[in-house]
Amino acid sequence: MNVEYKINKMKHVSILVPESSVLQAIADPQYLFSAVNQFLAVAKMQPLFKVHLVGLTSEIKLNNGMYTVNASQLIHEVKNTDLIIIPALFGDMQTAINANKELLPWIKEQYQRGAEVASLCVGAFLLAATGLLDGKKCSTHWGFQNEFRGMFPQVEVVEGSILTEESRLYSSGGANSYWNLLLHLVEKYTDRSTAILASKYFAIDIDRESQAAFALFQGQKNHTDEAIKKAQDFIENNIEDRISIDELAEHVALGRRSFERRFKLVTNNSVLEYINRVKIEFAKRNFENSRKNINEVMFEIGYTDTKSFRTIFKKMTGLTPLEYRNKYNKIMMN
Repeated sequence: MNVEYKINKMKHVSILVPESSVLQAIADPQYLFSAVNQFLAVAKMQPLFKVHLVGLTSEIKLNNGMYTVNASQLIHEVKNTDLIIIPALFGDMQTAINANKELLPWIKEQYQRGAEVASLCVGAFLLAATGLLDGKKCSTHWGFQNEFRGMFPQVEVVEGSILTEESRLYSSGGANSYWNLLLHLVEKYTDRSTAILASKYFAIDIDRESQAAFALFQGQKNHTDEAIKKAQDFIENNIEDRISIDELAEHVALGRRSFERRFKLVTNNSVLEYINRVKIEFAKRNFENSRKNINEVMFEIGYTDTKSFRTIFKKMTGLTPLEYRNKYNKIMMN
């Protein structure tokens, strides 16, 4: 292991302990950076990371008091840090942000002093609440992307991405995707071989780039445009048909241009993107729960061109239809 060229000084890592945060998303980064220090010690090198749990109070209760985390530092005691980790939050996101609003000025101040800031999963909501992500890209859990867009329309959500990096701000996709962001930071501060060693130690696929295969398309119906909801219902109830935009616009008594504009506004998808996403979601469920072959599923959802189906499926899931079927089919594995 040769990491000396990257190590100029000890890196101070401040793992925030917000109220309503996920315990594992606090423990995992602490464990990882401590383990890397051990790897360096075995290589007869100095430890690189000085890790602190940082909070507004010395004791933070999580999961309705089930767990108590003891902060090693309070935020006013941290004058400078190199990296801030914002763990995933739990429960209602706006409530969690309100409960931790006193953290926001401190995060901004540390960033302005040169610190890097990384949010894990839906910790992106707390990072976005600082305003630092305005006009920038961000990743978060696929199941919260629509809610995130509604709360922070000035932030560009990168769909399906495992991690996003821009201007010393990092964010990760859903749940265990944050391990890939943590490994990315380890590689940045040390080198590739150390990150690979950590990935093997924690049994994490270091080069996973997409959370798309895990995503469930839920239809984006949290809006009040009844004409568009009617069009969405029509798409879902006619999964086997090749539906045109003109047909949908006529079905809901709108002009095509107005229909397409309103559809994009409330679903964040073009009409054709939405149709394909509904069809691919249906295909995924079939691959998971039936013995149907790829052509049977393809024809059931209105595709007749194998190459086109394969291309669209891989674009949306990160896997080919065959790869997805082999990976997730419950029946074939029994």
